[in-house]
Amino acid sequence: MSERKVLNKYYPPDFDPSKIPKLKLPKDRQYVVRLMAPFNMRCKTCGEYIYKGKKFNARKETVQNESYLGLPIFRFYIKCTRCLAEITFKTDPENTDYTMEHGATRNFQAEKLLEEEEKRVQKEREDEELNNPMKVLENRTKDSKLEMEVLENLQELKDLNQRQAHVDFEAMLRQHRLSEEEQRKHEQAEDEREAAALVEESRKRRLLEDSDSEEDAAPTQPQQALLPNPTAILDEAPKTKRKAESWERSVGTFGSSPQLSGLVVVKKTDLGRSIQRGGVLPAPDAMKNGQVAGPAPQTSGASSLSQLGVYSDSEDSSGSN
Repeated sequence: MSERKVLNKYYPPDFDPSKIPKLKLPKDRQYVVRLMAPFNMRCKTCGEYIYKGKKFNARKETVQNESYLGLPIFRFYIKCTRCLAEITFKTDPENTDYTMEHGATRNFQAEKLLEEEEKRVQKEREDEELNNPMKVLENRTKDSKLEMEVLENLQELKDLNQRQAHVDFEAMLRQHRLSEEEQRKHEQAEDEREAAALVEESRKRRLLEDSDSEEDAAPTQPQQALLPNPTAILDEAPKTKRKAESWERSVGTFGSSPQLSGLVVVKKTDLGRSIQRGGVLPAPDAMKNGQVAGPAPQTSGASSLSQLGVYSDSEDSSGSN
């Protein structure tokens, strides 16, 4: 451990590097390396998608009998993350890319196709110019026109940038903010005006409805005045009630006009009884004609008890008959 960070090591005086034995390793020897998928691919066995940048523990080997301008070409072996099928691809130094060999298919890549198309067009143009000098002149004219258009567009952009350099953006933002505030105030004023108009219209409608209801209720006011007030009895003073005596409850009050005096009827059978009580005998002619005189006039001292007795006698006689 003491020699781990030593920069210079001790070599004895009799050290001979040629005496060190050399290892004989095979040329197709494989190394285990850690790499990321260089492009999007799909496994042919299970259909699993393997995206660009996924990390793998791959085996690396040098391709035999293949090179590009003296640069070796390497082959890599990886396994599918789902079915563990082997997938191989190798380097392509000519196009600075990788090529798929076995186990998967490379997904669509627009950039690669665009680059291939540009290379194809460039190669066709070079082939045409090689055998046709007029085509060379024509292509040069097109290139010069295209270059002039590009320069004009660039100059317009420069002028536009210089023109915009003198514009005060703060003033523009301030003016825009003020215009928005004015527009907001104008809209608010219009809303308030419309609300006031609606309130005024509703008030007028309510006044018209109240006037119509008053006209309809005017004729009914005298009739309502004639109706008694239900609560008027509460305003009247309570009346004192006289306590009725015992004889008034059974017989009645002593008065000149008793309530039951009109109910007394004198019959023919009671004629003698009324005479005995001091009545006047009717005339013979009246008796023959069937007319009966009324009861004898009562004296001033006669009380209602006598009339009650007559009434009771009449009831007894009517019951016996």
